[in-house]
Formats: sequence, structure tokens, C-alpha cells
Amino acid sequence: MLVPELWLCLSFGCAASLGPSCLSAQFRRPGDFILGGLFPFGKDTVNLTARSEPTLLLCERLFTDGLIWALGMRFAIDQINNSSSLLPGITLGYDMYDTCFEALVALQPSLLFLTRNGTTGIGVLCNYTEYQPRVTAVIGPHKSDLCLVTAKLFSSFLIPQVSYGASSETLSNTELYPSFYRTVPSDKNLVEAVVLLLNQFGWNWIATVGSDDEYGRGAQALFLSMVGNDNICIAFEGLIPTDLAEPNARKQLEDTVKLINSTKVNVIVLFAFSLPAQALLEHSIRMGLGKKVWIGTEAWMLSDIAASTPNIQSIGTVLGFVMRTETVPGFREYVAELFSSVEQEEFCRESRELSRLMNAEVLDTHCRQCGRVTLGDIWPMLRVTTVQPVHVAVYSVAYALHRALGCTPKACPKTPIRSWQLLHFMNTLPFEVNGQSFRFDQSHGTNTGYKLVFWAWRDGTLTYLPVGDYDQSLYIRKSQIQFHTPDQKEPASECFRRCQPGQFRRIKGFNLCCYDCTDCPENTFWSSTDSTSCSPCPQHQWAPARSTGCRDRSERFLFWDEPLAVALVTLMALNAALSCVTALLFLKHLQTPLVQVSGGGRSLFALLCLVLLSLSCCLYVGKPSDGLCTLQQLSYALCLNGCFSTFVPKALEITLVTEFPRCAPRLLRWVTHSRAWLLVAASLLTEGLLCLCHLWLGPDFLVADYQSLPSEVLLVCGTKSWLAFALLHGYNSCLAFACFLCTFMVQTPGRRYNVARGITFATLIYFVVWIFFIVVFTTLRTVLRAVAQICTILATTLGILGSYFIPKCYILVFRPDLNTGDYFQSLAEEEPEEDSV
Repeated sequence: MLVPELWLCLSFGCAASLGPSCLSAQFRRPGDFILGGLFPFGKDTVNLTARSEPTLLLCERLFTDGLIWALGMRFAIDQINNSSSLLPGITLGYDMYDTCFEALVALQPSLLFLTRNGTTGIGVLCNYTEYQPRVTAVIGPHKSDLCLVTAKLFSSFLIPQVSYGASSETLSNTELYPSFYRTVPSDKNLVEAVVLLLNQFGWNWIATVGSDDEYGRGAQALFLSMVGNDNICIAFEGLIPTDLAEPNARKQLEDTVKLINSTKVNVIVLFAFSLPAQALLEHSIRMGLGKKVWIGTEAWMLSDIAASTPNIQSIGTVLGFVMRTETVPGFREYVAELFSSVEQEEFCRESRELSRLMNAEVLDTHCRQCGRVTLGDIWPMLRVTTVQPVHVAVYSVAYALHRALGCTPKACPKTPIRSWQLLHFMNTLPFEVNGQSFRFDQSHGTNTGYKLVFWAWRDGTLTYLPVGDYDQSLYIRKSQIQFHTPDQKEPASECFRRCQPGQFRRIKGFNLCCYDCTDCPENTFWSSTDSTSCSPCPQHQWAPARSTGCRDRSERFLFWDEPLAVALVTLMALNAALSCVTALLFLKHLQTPLVQVSGGGRSLFALLCLVLLSLSCCLYVGKPSDGLCTLQQLSYALCLNGCFSTFVPKALEITLVTEFPRCAPRLLRWVTHSRAWLLVAASLLTEGLLCLCHLWLGPDFLVADYQSLPSEVLLVCGTKSWLAFALLHGYNSCLAFACFLCTFMVQTPGRRYNVARGITFATLIYFVVWIFFIVVFTTLRTVLRAVAQICTILATTLGILGSYFIPKCYILVFRPDLNTGDYFQSLAEEEPEEDSV
């Protein structure tokens, strides 16, 4: 039952064609300031006869929400008019029209709102500052696609338009829509809440479906732009038709269900209004999609159109976000009083009479059919239909009027106010409705937050159970959610598992969202959750496998206190001690035939060089430097040259006597006795010049090797000039080779000591050691390179001692009887005797 003063004409015919017949409802009331209202009383653009439910029932459902919103606006205006403090002495009127959910139909009353007050024409002016349209502000419409059309129109005249349901993020552009406001959050806030919900449950392999309208396309586009930064992958994205009367609508819905099923996702995010959502759910049930988690929005979550779908409980778990709104005190009682005030029959008669009177002034509003709406039809919807956004929208305009007029608690001045003058007060100042404070933000919206609602079925009855809240952050009471799984726990919906810190995503297959988690290898680290590779550490740092950061490298060289170094230093000391003992023994028996045949004083010099060569091993232990690297090469070359240079005179002596006996008497004096020292000095001088050449071409230098060791920087000596290296050590090799050639074929009678054999074995050992050293040294990339060099020095020293000096020490100590002139007679002394014979 409706009172006559509402001037309401109702039609449940739901005509399939657009035009004047679709405009089937109108509310009007005069006042000092008129608020235009756009509400969906008429039909949706769907062939309702194709639905499984009776057409009349669906028409009533579509009509009920619009009627409740319209009554909510009237209730707010009545409250304001009856208030003694908000607009005292001022009355608000309203002029409400049906949008029929169609942009073309919504334009008709919108153009009427823009007409000059008291006329039906719109003035074409250069300056609209003093222009006074029919209405001061507009409330509505509800849908985003309608607001995108009307908002441009009203923004051109700077008429405030406050929507109670349009959530498209496009409308947040205040440059395009400077006079558009809304009392609901934008889709951006909704999408942020959905993304947080998916993250909290670890769902990262999902499908998203939107209705093919401004709301569905806009919300889905926002959702797709946000999920990429949160490791959420979209297995399927699609749109479903809003006009189910289209020939291919059924096939499009079936294809959508098939594609969702092929992706094997367990979570579906649905951005759609009630009728497209109900169509998709119906096809999912009929085609056996299986139980999923459906994440919805207020557009269909609270609609009994979707909830009344047959066998709806079989779809699985339904979660969704609805605006956090409060009930409007007194509204239900207000509606009940209106419906009980007069009989429906009387209303229809008066409605027809009033329609005939208004035809000349306003749009065609005559009714083709008056239906019956009772309080019982509308009462259940009062629990789920949100009236507060409409209520707040009306109050926002009223408060702007209050401030623009300069009202006091007792009266408001009767001054003309243009619509554009209200915008400043709506942009800047908060207002209070029923004890709750509201304020339009920079995008002209009010973000009141959301409630997370769960479809709870109890004995076949649907209950909308609040299980969480969202206001910049999301809080979920997970224990209250009973999922469709056997254990009632949340199902998994992953194409991949979430990678742990220190792991990167290795993509598999053709879908970039499917990947395995692989540990970062050594010396790389994990930089971010969406990395498809690990970042290398800087050169001076390292990282173990599966690391989230790099650490500074420690220096690695042959430390004095490590066991290997202690063992080598001990062996070096023994080697040097052995050389010293040998030198002392030779010094003690310096005038004996054995020492004289071995070189006499030159043997002592050779032993001194071997001592220094052994002690040079200390240069390879401890932290190296450029100076130590240079000393390593020079000390080794000079000490070894000093030893080999003492072998040269003896080798030449043996060669002259054995191979050139005729020239021997004339040349032997240059390689024996004191003149032999000239050869030693010449050899050392040559080696010294080569050392200077080595320093000039490029001495060895300290190298920090970051590649050989995983966690340490290896400090080694590097060769700057291989030519200088070859000259430095090549000369010693030439001396050793010359000595070897001069002595390896020499035969000595059994009664004489073979001096040549010691030189042959000493030089042979030198070459063998160097061959092994080159092979080993080139393959080592660790601190063992220094160990190899020390071992080479010790092996060379010990080889010379063992092959040349130790046998003579044995005779000096254990066989002194052999230390005679006959046994150790010099070849230079023996040969002239043979010639005389």
C-alpha cells in the first residue's frame, strides 16, 4: 500500500522494448530546493521470460530494491524537513524518475533536471554562473555505466550528483567528473580487499569472471592490475553477458564454465550483478563444475536472485565483501506506516488521475498496468537492501546547503543558491548522520570499509554470516568459515607452491604462473618474492646456497698457524739444518781430497745457497704482498743459480778431460782452482741482470682471486710478465741442462769416485721436480699453490743434497778410509799422467 502523495505509478509489465513505456514510476514533491532522484524501478536489459522463474516474481525483485532506495531518499528528506537545526525554514522537494537500468532512459529525466527552473527548456549560454536548473542536486543513479553517462552531463553544469551505488574507479577522476560524488567505496578499495583475502589463504591460482558492463569490466581490470604484484596468477579471465536474451549468451556462459574447469582452479572471483552472476552459477551447477570457492561482491552476494538458484548449495563455498553500513534508525517503521496508511485501489485511481494532469509538463509517465505491492512483499528486502548510502547522499547535499546558505540553528536565510556553489562545501567539510561522521575524500568518495560475509547454510536456510572486516587491513575470523572440503579447511588453489626465502621461481611449461621453487646457488642471493632468478653477490662478498643476502669474504692464504704450514715450516727447518750440518762437515774436512774434488770452497758456497733457498720458503707463508711476491721469484732464482754455478766449473772440467783431452791442458786452468770462481761470479752476475730485467718488465704482484674459493678471497701472487719469468728461470734451467750434458755419459774406473754422477742426478732431480711443479701448479686454484711452491723448493734442495752432498757426507763420517788421494783423484791431475804414458 502506498500513500497518494508519493505520486507513484507502478508497472510490473517489464516491457521488452525501450521507450516511454519503460518509464513506469515517478515520485514528485515540491520544495524550496528540489533534489532529483534516479532509481531503478523498471526492467533490466534481460529477456526475463527466458529465465526459469516466473516473470512477475523477477520483476518484483528488480523493482523492490529501487523502491526501497526511493523510499530511503524520501525518508531522509522528511527527516531534514522536520529537523529544527539542519535547514530550519527550508523545505526540500524531490523529483524521482525510473532509469530502467538503461543509459538512454536515464538521460531523459537527466535532461529534464537540467532545464531552467519553471520551464522545460535548457538555455544555451556562454556563462552558466547565474543559471538555475530545475533541481539543486541529483541523487543516483545506482549503476556505474549509467553514472558515466549522466556524470558528464551534470558536470558540464556543475550540478552535484551523489550516487549511492556506482563504484567504478573511472568515476574517481575528478577532472572528468568534477561534480560527481558517491557514498560507497570505489572498486579500487574492493579489489584491494579481495587481493588481501587471497593472500591470507595462500590462493595464487585463480579464475576471474566479470559481467560485460562497466562494473564488471572495470573491477576486473583493476583486479588484474593489482594481483601481479602479489604473486597471484590468473588461470582464466573472462566476461559473461549481461543481456541473456542475446543469441550467443548461453554458449558464452557454457564456454566460460568449460574453460574454468580446464584450469583446475579452486577459487573463482566473480565481479557481476545479480542476474549475470545467477546465470553463471546456474550453468556451473548444470554442467557439473564441482565445488569451488566463489569470492563475490555486494552486487550479487546479498541478492536473493542468485541465492534462490536451484541446488545453489552445491557450488561450494561463497565468500564476499559487502559495504560496512549501519541500519537507518526508524526507516523500517517509516515504510510500515506508509504501506498501512491507504488502500492500493485508491492509490491506483488517484495515480491515473495525476498522470493525466502531468503529461503536459513532464515525461510520459502513464501506467500500462498497476500491480499490487504489499508490505509483505517489501519487508524481507528491508533486511538486506542497503539504505544508508542513499540516506547519507541526501544528507551530504543538505549539509552543503546548510553551509552555503549560512544557516543558524534557528533559521536559514532565503537567499538564492546556485548548484555549483555547493561543491566547495561538499569537498571540504565533514558531516554527521545518525552519530556517524562522513567525509568525501580527494576522489569524491567515502570509504566506509567492508565486511567479509560467508554464506552459511543452516537447515537449508541461507544466513549471511560476517566473518571478517576490512578497513585498510583485513581481519578474518577463519574459525567461523566452514569450507566445502571434507575437513572444512580452506582448499589449496596453487599452480605452484610459494617459494621460501632463498628460492627463486623456475618457470615450467608455457604458463608463466606455473613454476618450481629452486634454491639459489652459492654466491647468489634471493632479492624479492617474484624473482625468476637469483642476483649475484658483489665480487667482494659471497653467499651460501639458498641465501637471502651476501656476506663479506674472508682472506685466504697460507696461515702460519695452520697444520699444513707448520708441517712445511718444520720440514724447511730440517732441510736448512741438514744443509748447515753438511756445510760444517765439509768445512771441517775442507782440505781432504773428497772436499777438494767436490769443489772445495765452492761446495761451501753451494751449501750456503741451499740454506738460503730453504729459508726462502718462509716468503710463501703468511699474508702475501707485492714485495713478498717479487722476493719469492728473485730469491729462488738467485739461490738456485748460486748452487748451479758451482757445478758448472766441475762439469766443464769433466767434459774437457773426457771429451777434449788435447785441449784440456790449455783450458783446464780456467775452470779449476781460483779461476773457477770467475765462472761462478759471471753466472751470478748474469742472473742478477736477469733479475733486474724481471723487475723492469714486470715483477710478480699480489692478486685477489675471487673465483677459486666460494666464500673466501684467495690472496696469491700473479705473474705480470711471462717473458721475464721465462728469462729468470730459463737461465737456471740452461745451466742445469749444460751440467747434465757434460756429466751424464762420463765413466769412471771402479777404483775412483765418480764426481760426475752426483751432478747428473742433482740436475736430473731438478728437472723432474720442475715438470711435476708445472703440472700441479697450473691445476691448483687454492692456497695449495703456495704449498706447491714450498714443496718444489724443498724437493729441489733435498734432491741436490741427497744426490750430490749426502753421499760424500757418508764417506766423510762412515768411510774415512776412502777419503784418499787415490780414490778422489782429480781428473785434471790424472789425465797428464795418461798422456805421458
